[in-house]
Amino acid sequence: MTNHDEAAGPSGIGDMHGSAHHGGEPTAYTGHGRPAGGPAETQVTLRTPAELADALPYLLGYRPEDSIVLVALHDRDGRGRFGGRARLGIPAQPGDWPSAAQQLARGLVTGSERRGARPESMVAYLVQEPSSGETGRDVMERLRPLAQSLRTACGSLDAPVVEALCLSDGRFWSYVCPSPGCCPSEGQPLGLPGTSVLAAAATYAGLQVRGTLKEFRARLSPWETAAALDQEAALDAASMALVRRILDDGTRDGVAAETLALAERVMARLAAAPPASAAPAADRRDDELLGHDEAAALIVGLQDRMTRDRAAEWMEGAEAAAALRLWRALARRCVGPYGEHAAAPLTLAGWVAWSTGDELEAREALAMALGADPDYLFARLLHQACNEGLDPETVRRCLRAERAGREAKHGAPATMPDDTAELSAGAPPPAAAGAPTPRQPSRAPGDPRRRRTVRPASGGSRPTRGPAEAARARHRRPADLPPGGEGQRATEETTDRSGARRRPGRCTEEGGT
Repeated sequence: MTNHDEAAGPSGIGDMHGSAHHGGEPTAYTGHGRPAGGPAETQVTLRTPAELADALPYLLGYRPEDSIVLVALHDRDGRGRFGGRARLGIPAQPGDWPSAAQQLARGLVTGSERRGARPESMVAYLVQEPSSGETGRDVMERLRPLAQSLRTACGSLDAPVVEALCLSDGRFWSYVCPSPGCCPSEGQPLGLPGTSVLAAAATYAGLQVRGTLKEFRARLSPWETAAALDQEAALDAASMALVRRILDDGTRDGVAAETLALAERVMARLAAAPPASAAPAADRRDDELLGHDEAAALIVGLQDRMTRDRAAEWMEGAEAAAALRLWRALARRCVGPYGEHAAAPLTLAGWVAWSTGDELEAREALAMALGADPDYLFARLLHQACNEGLDPETVRRCLRAERAGREAKHGAPATMPDDTAELSAGAPPPAAAGAPTPRQPSRAPGDPRRRRTVRPASGGSRPTRGPAEAARARHRRPADLPPGGEGQRATEETTDRSGARRRPGRCTEEGGT
């Protein structure tokens, strides 16, 4: 499917990147053997395929793996200026390659046209490491039909591929250069990271390559440790205690207030913690500061749309940093059959990242949210808006207005409570990530994990429009009845609690939404 700037193929939805240029970003490519020249403006000119190969992580902001990447070129005085980028995971089946190439090329051209600058040509990259028994050259030859499919697809859109490179096993090959002297059959070695002129320019400009998407996903993926069993037990208990209250108009608001108050206390606790230097250490520290029962109550509480929309208001300033850490930690706690519950914290993580200017983490978190629940409308709208390069200020204004209106109605705004007093007064710290939590009795057929925990379709007061409605009318679909809830149906952004995870095709590093 193709969804605006999200170019999708057999392996899923593509990642699109805008064409804004920053200091030190490569801005021109002169091709095989062409001399550099032209205006005297400050820019980085890539003169050879080797420099183009080295540029890929800087064009994306991370190091792609197992990927097809297309980069738009806009002609300027006979040279190509880089524009939008699109990335797609390489489909496992060669029979899917032509359609993937067509959809990726069409998505990038359409997105560029929407931004007002149709590309004149393209640069294509194929990135894949050898499997067992393969060499880099074997990978290059195996992917040659895919490179040809990309050239055909782009050519049919009047945006010919002027360079197509395969990067594998520390070497690169060009699919378009006919000269063995320029591009030998054994390939050419990639330069050491950080040693090129582009790397120097990027360092001078303060730009950095942020690892791989696999590392981003690790920060948002469910635990696979022994502690996951204790977290699952806590989620069982929280579901039994909260699902019916969320679906009851008389108690729903109370659950929302409890969930938001608990979230604020945990955010204060996270904000007061000493900083950690590296992401893995920071995530382990945050996990230790969040108890199993706390995480379970927050995860289940956020399945309610009204509560989630209120939580989305923590999107800027000091609140945003603490909120992002909390949403990451909650996403890591959606273990076992609770995988689809992760759609809410992942969407909130993506929203806060986008609101604070980190489009790379935003796209990945929102893609993972759609992987958890493809029908989660808030994630789909945000993912589309982020891919299209829209300004998140529109959504921020909506959320600010809702918060101001509520505070004007109910009095002074609530501030983030100070959790440090509780800790310093000698109260026991929250349960550590690995601390045991009593397991619940064996699951009955009406296990709430198999039910959908959202608001009732009728009865009670309707909340004001949330951020998703600010962009588009809300999609509604029927849901299962909750335990003991004859005659009461749930609608809205529902979540199937079946034990099996749905894994739709995805277009992130190893397939993602």
